[in-house]
Amino acid sequence: MANNRRKTSRAKKEETNWQERVIQIRRVSKVVKGGKKLSFRAIVVVGNERGQVGVGVGKASDVIGAVKKGVADGKKHLVDIPITKSNSIPHPTDGIGGGAKVIMRPAAPGTGVIAGGAVRTVLELAGVRNILAKQLGSNNPLNNARAAMNALSVLRNFKEVAEDRDVSIEKLYAQ
Repeated sequence: MANNRRKTSRAKKEETNWQERVIQIRRVSKVVKGGKKLSFRAIVVVGNERGQVGVGVGKASDVIGAVKKGVADGKKHLVDIPITKSNSIPHPTDGIGGGAKVIMRPAAPGTGVIAGGAVRTVLELAGVRNILAKQLGSNNPLNNARAAMNALSVLRNFKEVAEDRDVSIEKLYAQ
Protein backbone atom coordinates (compact mmCIF):
# COMPACT_ATOMS: atom_id res chain seq x y z
CA MET A 1 0.00 0.00 0.00
CA ALA A 2 2.78 2.44 0.92
CA ASN A 3 4.57 1.58 -2.31
CA ASN A 4 1.56 2.71 -4.37
CA ARG A 5 1.44 6.05 -2.54
CA ARG A 6 5.07 6.71 -3.39
CA LYS A 7 4.42 6.09 -7.07
CA THR A 8 1.49 8.49 -7.19
CA SER A 9 3.40 11.24 -5.37
CA ARG A 10 6.28 10.82 -7.82
CA ALA A 11 3.87 11.08 -10.75
CA LYS A 12 2.46 14.29 -9.27
CA LYS A 13 5.96 15.74 -8.84
CA GLU A 14 6.71 15.03 -12.49
CA GLU A 15 3.54 16.86 -13.49
CA THR A 16 4.41 19.94 -11.43
CA ASN A 17 7.81 20.59 -13.03
CA TRP A 18 6.11 21.69 -16.29
CA GLN A 19 5.82 25.41 -16.72
CA GLU A 20 3.27 26.99 -18.98
CA ARG A 21 3.09 30.50 -20.39
CA VAL A 22 0.26 32.03 -22.36
CA ILE A 23 1.53 33.86 -25.45
CA GLN A 24 -1.79 35.19 -26.68
CA ILE A 25 -5.49 35.10 -25.85
CA ARG A 26 -7.74 36.22 -28.66
CA ARG A 27 -11.52 36.51 -28.84
CA VAL A 28 -12.79 34.89 -32.00
CA SER A 29 -16.31 34.67 -33.37
CA LYS A 30 -18.18 32.30 -35.63
CA VAL A 31 -21.25 33.47 -37.54
CA VAL A 32 -24.11 31.04 -37.02
CA LYS A 33 -27.80 31.08 -37.89
CA GLY A 34 -28.81 32.92 -34.69
CA GLY A 35 -26.00 35.51 -34.81
CA LYS A 36 -22.37 35.41 -33.67
CA LYS A 37 -20.94 32.77 -31.34
CA LEU A 38 -17.98 34.13 -29.34
CA SER A 39 -15.13 31.94 -28.14
CA PHE A 40 -11.52 32.37 -26.98
CA ARG A 41 -8.31 31.06 -28.55
CA ALA A 42 -5.26 30.66 -26.32
CA ILE A 43 -1.71 30.01 -27.55
CA VAL A 44 0.29 28.33 -24.78
CA VAL A 45 3.94 27.24 -24.50
CA VAL A 46 4.70 24.30 -22.19
CA GLY A 47 8.25 23.40 -21.14
CA ASN A 48 10.30 21.84 -18.36
CA GLU A 49 13.42 24.04 -18.83
CA ARG A 50 15.49 20.87 -19.35
CA GLY A 51 15.24 20.42 -23.12
CA GLN A 52 11.56 19.69 -23.67
CA VAL A 53 9.11 22.25 -25.03
CA GLY A 54 5.79 22.28 -26.88
CA VAL A 55 3.37 24.83 -28.34
CA GLY A 56 -0.37 24.27 -28.06
CA VAL A 57 -3.54 26.01 -29.15
CA GLY A 58 -6.85 25.72 -27.33
CA LYS A 59 -10.29 27.11 -28.11
CA ALA A 60 -13.23 27.28 -25.71
CA SER A 61 -16.13 29.51 -24.73
CA ASP A 62 -14.18 30.71 -21.67
CA VAL A 63 -10.53 31.76 -21.21
CA ILE A 64 -9.70 29.18 -18.51
CA GLY A 65 -11.00 26.31 -20.65
CA ALA A 66 -9.04 27.56 -23.67
CA VAL A 67 -5.81 27.73 -21.64
CA LYS A 68 -6.35 24.20 -20.26
CA LYS A 69 -6.90 22.87 -23.78
CA GLY A 70 -3.81 24.73 -24.98
CA VAL A 71 -1.68 23.16 -22.22
CA ALA A 72 -2.97 19.69 -23.10
CA ASP A 73 -2.23 20.31 -26.81
CA GLY A 74 1.26 21.61 -25.98
CA LYS A 75 2.06 18.46 -23.98
CA LYS A 76 1.01 16.35 -26.98
CA HIS A 77 3.44 18.20 -29.27
CA LEU A 78 6.62 18.13 -27.15
CA VAL A 79 10.02 18.33 -28.82
CA ASP A 80 13.30 17.19 -27.23
CA ILE A 81 16.20 19.53 -27.94
CA PRO A 82 19.91 19.05 -27.23
CA ILE A 83 21.36 21.73 -24.95
CA THR A 84 25.13 22.28 -24.67
CA LYS A 85 27.07 22.73 -21.41
CA SER A 86 26.94 26.49 -21.97
CA ASN A 87 23.10 26.32 -22.03
CA SER A 88 22.97 27.09 -25.75
CA ILE A 89 22.13 25.16 -28.91
CA PRO A 90 24.77 22.98 -30.63
CA HIS A 91 24.69 24.68 -34.06
CA PRO A 92 22.95 27.47 -36.05
CA THR A 93 19.49 26.63 -37.36
CA ASP A 94 16.54 28.14 -39.22
CA GLY A 95 12.84 27.36 -38.93
CA ILE A 96 9.70 28.17 -40.89
CA GLY A 97 6.12 28.27 -39.65
CA GLY A 98 3.49 29.72 -41.95
CA GLY A 99 4.76 33.13 -43.12
CA ALA A 100 7.25 33.40 -40.27
CA LYS A 101 10.95 32.55 -40.43
CA VAL A 102 13.22 32.27 -37.38
CA ILE A 103 17.03 32.26 -37.38
CA MET A 104 18.86 30.93 -34.31
CA ARG A 105 22.58 31.04 -33.53
CA PRO A 106 24.41 29.66 -30.48
CA ALA A 107 25.91 32.26 -28.15
CA ALA A 108 28.72 32.42 -25.58
CA PRO A 109 27.96 31.99 -21.86
CA GLY A 110 26.63 35.19 -20.31
CA THR A 111 24.93 36.43 -23.48
CA GLY A 112 21.38 35.65 -22.37
CA VAL A 113 18.32 35.05 -24.54
CA ILE A 114 18.34 37.66 -27.28
CA ALA A 115 15.03 37.03 -29.00
CA GLY A 116 11.65 38.67 -29.25
CA GLY A 117 8.05 37.77 -28.54
CA ALA A 118 6.91 34.18 -28.87
CA VAL A 119 10.39 32.92 -29.83
CA ARG A 120 11.80 34.20 -26.53
CA THR A 121 9.10 32.39 -24.55
CA VAL A 122 9.71 29.11 -26.41
CA LEU A 123 13.47 29.32 -25.83
CA GLU A 124 13.17 30.20 -22.13
CA LEU A 125 10.81 27.30 -21.41
CA ALA A 126 13.08 24.95 -23.39
CA GLY A 127 15.91 25.76 -20.98
CA VAL A 128 18.15 27.65 -23.41
CA ARG A 129 20.00 30.46 -21.59
CA ASN A 130 22.44 31.80 -24.22
CA ILE A 131 21.19 32.27 -27.78
CA LEU A 132 20.78 34.82 -30.55
CA ALA A 133 17.48 34.62 -32.45
CA LYS A 134 15.74 36.79 -35.02
CA GLN A 135 12.22 36.45 -36.36
CA LEU A 136 11.64 37.49 -39.95
CA GLY A 137 8.61 37.81 -42.20
CA SER A 138 5.64 37.71 -39.86
CA ASN A 139 4.87 39.06 -36.40
CA ASN A 140 2.06 36.54 -35.83
CA PRO A 141 2.78 34.92 -32.42
CA LEU A 142 1.45 31.47 -33.40
CA ASN A 143 3.48 31.28 -36.60
CA ASN A 144 6.61 32.57 -34.84
CA ALA A 145 6.22 30.00 -32.05
CA ARG A 146 5.76 27.23 -34.62
CA ALA A 147 8.78 28.45 -36.59
CA ALA A 148 10.85 28.36 -33.37
CA MET A 149 9.63 24.80 -32.70
CA ASN A 150 10.54 23.84 -36.27
CA ALA A 151 14.05 25.26 -35.83
CA LEU A 152 14.54 23.48 -32.48
CA SER A 153 13.24 20.14 -33.81
CA VAL A 154 16.03 19.85 -36.42
CA LEU A 155 18.86 20.32 -33.89
CA ARG A 156 21.30 17.42 -33.52
CA ASN A 157 24.26 16.90 -31.20
CA PHE A 158 27.72 15.59 -32.16
CA LYS A 159 26.91 12.03 -31.08
CA GLU A 160 23.89 11.81 -33.42
CA VAL A 161 25.86 13.23 -36.36
CA ALA A 162 28.72 10.79 -35.73
CA GLU A 163 26.27 7.84 -35.68
CA ASP A 164 24.63 9.01 -38.93
CA ARG A 165 28.02 9.25 -40.66
CA ASP A 166 29.32 5.98 -39.13
CA VAL A 167 32.44 7.63 -37.69
CA SER A 168 33.69 8.08 -34.15
CA ILE A 169 33.18 11.37 -32.33
CA GLU A 170 36.97 11.89 -32.19
CA LYS A 171 37.19 11.73 -36.01
CA LEU A 172 34.29 14.16 -36.27
CA TYR A 173 36.20 16.71 -34.18
CA ALA A 174 39.39 16.13 -36.19
CA GLN A 175 37.76 17.02 -39.51
